[in-house]
Amino acid sequence: MLPTETKDNTDSLKRALRLPCGVTISNRIAKSAMSEQLADRYGSPTRELEQLYAAWARGGAGLLVTGNVMVDGRALVEPRNAILESDRFLGAYRLWADAAHAYNTTILMQINHPGRVAVLPLTSRPLAPSAVTVKLPGLNLRVPRAMTEADIHDQVRRFATTAALAVKAGFDGVQVHAAHGYLLSQFLSPIANTRTDGWGGSPEKRRRLLLEVVRAVRGAIGPDRALSVKLNAADFQRGGFSQEESLDVALALEHEGIDLLEISGGNYESPAQLGFAAPEQIARDAYFLAYAEELRRRTKLPRMLTGGLRDVRIMSRIVDTNIVDIIGMARPFAVQPDIAKQLLSGEPAAALPRVPAIGYKPIDAYLQLGWHSAQFRRIAAGHTPRSLGGFCRTVVALGPRMAMNIATQSLSGEAR
Repeated sequence: MLPTETKDNTDSLKRALRLPCGVTISNRIAKSAMSEQLADRYGSPTRELEQLYAAWARGGAGLLVTGNVMVDGRALVEPRNAILESDRFLGAYRLWADAAHAYNTTILMQINHPGRVAVLPLTSRPLAPSAVTVKLPGLNLRVPRAMTEADIHDQVRRFATTAALAVKAGFDGVQVHAAHGYLLSQFLSPIANTRTDGWGGSPEKRRRLLLEVVRAVRGAIGPDRALSVKLNAADFQRGGFSQEESLDVALALEHEGIDLLEISGGNYESPAQLGFAAPEQIARDAYFLAYAEELRRRTKLPRMLTGGLRDVRIMSRIVDTNIVDIIGMARPFAVQPDIAKQLLSGEPAAALPRVPAIGYKPIDAYLQLGWHSAQFRRIAAGHTPRSLGGFCRTVVALGPRMAMNIATQSLSGEAR
């Protein structure tokens, strides 16, 4: 446990941070990515997304990382994800970036492909490293298609295309999502990736796709835009992506010249990022602090830690002692859009409201995501976030909307 006494609770958090690429972040509080599900049925950003990000920027965050922007419109994490494959909606993306820049806030676009966890029932046979199912109700009935060499190179190209369009639209850079059990995270996992070719079979080969994506993205955005990667400290599954292997990946990413590593953890089967980790993990003031401490001893790569941080004194001490450079928060921004200003003034974060749960972690994680998405809609409309009620009321509030979004979602190309 870190000591909580500091002489000044906010000075270290108020300092600007200049990334290696030259992009400057005005303070050390970041809104980490959450899936907003606020694009239109074709994947274009909406006025709601602009208003939501304007509220967060106005609320004092130095850095905003968007929720999933999909690199392939045939494979979504959830319906109403934003999709950026061409310049078709570039004007709407410019307005999204402008909403953050109006308040001197840096904004990175998180770019992602879901792989084998693409949303049901829109994708009947998703792409994956290997034909290995996800051990969750519903998803376990769907066997993904192992990617061919051509599929792999196509996705590298798609990540680069989306990244180039992001900076063309005015975003300060991109974050490549390689955590939480999505496609790049699946390639890193010995459980999901059972390949024996050049893309699997050893830690070096399992990380190959991530490194090739990073190289392609850097080539697409140039040296003066920020390139971040979100990486699991571990998957928290027996036989899965381990902390030691993750540390090696982090060092390889430093060698590739990324500007910021965001540390997270978990996946659909073990959602540690939402607080559903082992008791000894969530008992700490930050879920992945031990990994961050170890990484500090090995690298000078700028680091952002997300997960469980709530005490402003501990946040300040973590930055003061150079364990990490940026404090990432996600769920607190869904209930208090100006939480960054509050923390920077030295006031503690309010306790998060209780989200209804049934005791089955994967389902509870979906309830968390849906509950927070409802709060995003309220913030975008200028309303105060509020409780949805108990379990039944929450399901009633979220279920029909999700069903309608799925029924009316348009996919580009043919669904797989």
